Amino acid sequence: MNDPLRQSRRAFLGHGSLGLGALALHTLGTHAPPAERLPHFTPRARRVVYLFQAGGPSPFETFDPKPLLRERHGEDLPRSVLGGQRLTGMSGNQARLPMAGSFTGFRQHGRAGLWISDLLPHTANVADRLCVVRSMHTEAINHDPAITFLCTGHQLSGRPAMGAWAAYGLGADSRDLPAFVVLVSKDAQRDQPLYARLWGNGFLPGQYQGVQFRGGASPVLFLDLPEGTSNAARRAQVEALAALHQDQQAHEHDAAIAARQAQAELAFRMQASVPEVADLGSEPDAVFDLYGPSARQPGTYAANCLLARRLLERGVRFVQLFHQGWDQHGGLPGGITRQCEQTDQASAALLIDLQRRGLLDDTVVVWGGEFGRTAYCQGKLTTADYGRDHHPRCFSIWLAGGGIRAGHTHGTTDEFGYNVVEGGVHVHDLHATLLHLLGFDHEKLTWRFQGRDYRLTDVSGKVVRGLLA
Repeated sequence: MNDPLRQSRRAFLGHGSLGLGALALHTLGTHAPPAERLPHFTPRARRVVYLFQAGGPSPFETFDPKPLLRERHGEDLPRSVLGGQRLTGMSGNQARLPMAGSFTGFRQHGRAGLWISDLLPHTANVADRLCVVRSMHTEAINHDPAITFLCTGHQLSGRPAMGAWAAYGLGADSRDLPAFVVLVSKDAQRDQPLYARLWGNGFLPGQYQGVQFRGGASPVLFLDLPEGTSNAARRAQVEALAALHQDQQAHEHDAAIAARQAQAELAFRMQASVPEVADLGSEPDAVFDLYGPSARQPGTYAANCLLARRLLERGVRFVQLFHQGWDQHGGLPGGITRQCEQTDQASAALLIDLQRRGLLDDTVVVWGGEFGRTAYCQGKLTTADYGRDHHPRCFSIWLAGGGIRAGHTHGTTDEFGYNVVEGGVHVHDLHATLLHLLGFDHEKLTWRFQGRDYRLTDVSGKVVRGLLA
């Protein structure tokens, strides 16, 4: 056989499609559908963008007004409402748990009259596109397990992220970009840490992991050509690596070998595609005006929302944007006001932009954090200031786009905002619903690992029909 290092690029790729590629598919067996994936049924959406508000936004200042808390501001939360539920160590030992009414007002918006905080005027303007879920609930009461649970379907680290599951099920829609991309706002207050395992591939092959894009001249770490290295030299390196991997695959029959080679080849193609997609300079002034002034600053929440749109329209399947700073144990009025100022306009702009480009009908947009906040104040309650502790029993998110029921409020919490009384949506239910919109039965999208078939929804979850159009 000819030396692979001396073959033309066309000949090499043609040979690889029958060699390493065929071996990879053979090794992966039933876990490697063809490049054109076939969902279990006709999908309502082709892609997802998840605007993750890390830290736990308070529903009482965003989407779930509670007049009773204002009326009884400063009174102790009745023990009957607590119902013996666990509290965190940060407020569980307080002598009193005084109720805290919201400092901000609410108004009804859109044809359906969705209640939205005055802190979110731009979101209020797109109310008719939103499905507000007031009845989300989770099991974790602290940040690390709660955010891990929402991102991977399990409180312990090591499971594939929901974006990795989507990439595995749907496959890539772009040859030159990853199927799963992660963006982290640089203008956010860095309170609770984020970890790469939140967008990791877990036990799925490496090509399904999320790839983080950063603001600035080098959006992806280690992607730029080293000084003194040409594009031709890098291409020769990738082809030589493929020859070595093909030989290793023939002896070891390990699916991870094919995954490593796929990543190397994608990285080579991304050297051309990433600078183009990350360069926002080609966007007209009207688009920057839509997303807000900070959209011109790479890495900000607004710029990342705009970048998310550019990634989605170029075939990226799942974009997850993390914005930290919602963990307001104290100083909540000032803190949440700043958070809303940073995120409100760009979140609404993304919906408008996607709709203008004909992408919203088959794109699901999700906004929300890992849990809610308590109806009572953590620490000292004053007339002008208060804070709220973690609360897993109920919290609010919103969804919009492909297959989502627009202009709708789902679920009800009690008058204290402490417990779900109707239409509860568990984290597993949210995951099952997102997979359903992408065309998958969440019980059948599985991967066998250590003798067990695993799935994003673990052993639970149901599709929430009330969220569907």
